[in-house]
Amino acid sequence: MKSYGLDTSRANFTVYLPYPDSTVVEMVSPVPMRLNLGETALAEDTASQGPIWPAMNGHAGSGDVTADLVYVNYGLPADYRLLDSLGISVRGKIAIARYGRSFRGIKAREAEARGASALLLYSDPQDDGYVVGDIYPDGPMRPPQGVQRGSVLNSDGDPSTPDGPSLPGVKRLTPAEMDLPRIPVVPIGYGNAGILMQPLRGVSVPSTWQGGLPFHYHVGSGEVVVHLGLWHEPDDSAWRTITNTIGVIRGTEWPDELVLVGAHRDAWGPGAEDNVSGVVSVLEAARMIGEAARRGYRPKRTIVFATWDAEEWGLFGSTEWVESREAELTAHAVAYLNLDVSAGGPAFGADGTASLQPLIRELTRLVQQPYDSVSIYAAWRRQSHLADTADVELGDLGGGSDFAGFYNHLGIPSAGFGFGGPGGIYHSAYDSYDWMRRFGDPGYQEHVAAATLAALFLERMANADLEPFDYVAFAGRLGKVVRDFGTPTGPAPGVRLSPLQDAIGELQASAVVWDNRRDSLLAGGGTPPRTLSGLNASLRRIEQLLTRSDGLPGRSWFRNLIFAADRDNGYATVPFPGVAEAVRDHDADRVSREVLDLADRIRAAAAELRDMTQPRRN
Repeated sequence: MKSYGLDTSRANFTVYLPYPDSTVVEMVSPVPMRLNLGETALAEDTASQGPIWPAMNGHAGSGDVTADLVYVNYGLPADYRLLDSLGISVRGKIAIARYGRSFRGIKAREAEARGASALLLYSDPQDDGYVVGDIYPDGPMRPPQGVQRGSVLNSDGDPSTPDGPSLPGVKRLTPAEMDLPRIPVVPIGYGNAGILMQPLRGVSVPSTWQGGLPFHYHVGSGEVVVHLGLWHEPDDSAWRTITNTIGVIRGTEWPDELVLVGAHRDAWGPGAEDNVSGVVSVLEAARMIGEAARRGYRPKRTIVFATWDAEEWGLFGSTEWVESREAELTAHAVAYLNLDVSAGGPAFGADGTASLQPLIRELTRLVQQPYDSVSIYAAWRRQSHLADTADVELGDLGGGSDFAGFYNHLGIPSAGFGFGGPGGIYHSAYDSYDWMRRFGDPGYQEHVAAATLAALFLERMANADLEPFDYVAFAGRLGKVVRDFGTPTGPAPGVRLSPLQDAIGELQASAVVWDNRRDSLLAGGGTPPRTLSGLNASLRRIEQLLTRSDGLPGRSWFRNLIFAADRDNGYATVPFPGVAEAVRDHDADRVSREVLDLADRIRAAAAELRDMTQPRRN
């Protein structure tokens, strides 16, 4: 980034990252056998021939367990409820669950809560292996020995400093005090999973539990005994320095206003897709914008380019950086763009707060679809099989990547996008240059398109006289959330949402009036910079007004009351999380309080927009 003309710096944090010392998984009975946990080196892939990170789940507990094996499907709360109905307990046993349907940390939490002594995780071929397509190296899907590594930490950021940044001199929790899994958790390939699961007998699984291994699945009733040992390095060796890299192009007109983009630099393997693709997209956007600045086209606002460290361990780098700059970001951050897997297939997708979704749709009309003659937008419509009257849909932001500190914690508008497709190399040794060259993005056109789109987004956000948020679209999205809230067919029974509906109506009306004034100001020109600066400051407050300083009950770090990661899933997005979690807890009084509190905050946002429509003194 320095070579592109950016002002560069590093941001270091000392965090708790315990590495594994050794791991053992072996079948004790019916046939004694020690499993090979490594991933086979492939002649076609030089990256797989070098040093390979051990099969591990970050922040899993240590332990040495010998116990019966029990198959628990995806290890979701509903799966354990079904086992309970069948009179089957995992207490004192080793559970084996397939990846998917939830964050792996939730699987570890649920297994531990139900008394399991250890947990094995595997990727079933039905989900990303030979059932889906040809396996690597002949195709893009996961081979039998492919292991999905990943963290099982359910919080964001360094667990030793849950309430603030990991800076020198801060008070830290000891490992015994940290909110960590306490049981050993080990990932294995589906080849090894088949060895352990084929001898299982007992209850025959329902059809929804049957995966793609070539035998009928059973829950198990003591036929298979497994020895699992996981030992970590000593705690005093587990403290490590992580490093974020930062590049800045200072704005000419509003240098204190910050437009940010970031991608995580770490990976569990070679990381070509996750997340070299995102990092090089950030770097290429920095190169393009840096070159424009050298030619005299400097942005009006400051653009910050970041590569984050230790995302894979639990969003450590971005979270600690956000926490260390909370006051500055709250006052001056305009928006954050996250690039996590920019390239890996032909299908474009995007997520973001609704206020940014129209802008992303607009920008995709300006960039050519990789390996095609039409725009990304046109190809996006085509892949979505839309009616003429419908538009492409973007996802809402929940959790699971580096936008969390900005969006979930501080309420800063955020977005992300990228190209994807069928693949089974996630978090494995085969997420490599060879896989990307052959299957993910053979001509690297997806990388170029993602970087170009990122540069356009950053330039538009950095140069707009009035920050281009669409609060008519935002209010429309909130209205749809209310209509769909609670169940797939409508509001949850007994939940009175009319205060939210009324508040959203106010927001919608205020947004329409603001849109008209904004258009008038921009069309007329000549608006004093001081007036624009004041209006932009108000625009930056809108979504922050929809956060609460003490956060969600039991999850104080999550302050955004519009969307959050589902507490029982981790990856899934839950709308109006304060209300939704109170409904889930059958706490009627809390439901009413959460509805009224959120309605008050939405009305405050509406009032902010109304105030912006009044003439201001220069």
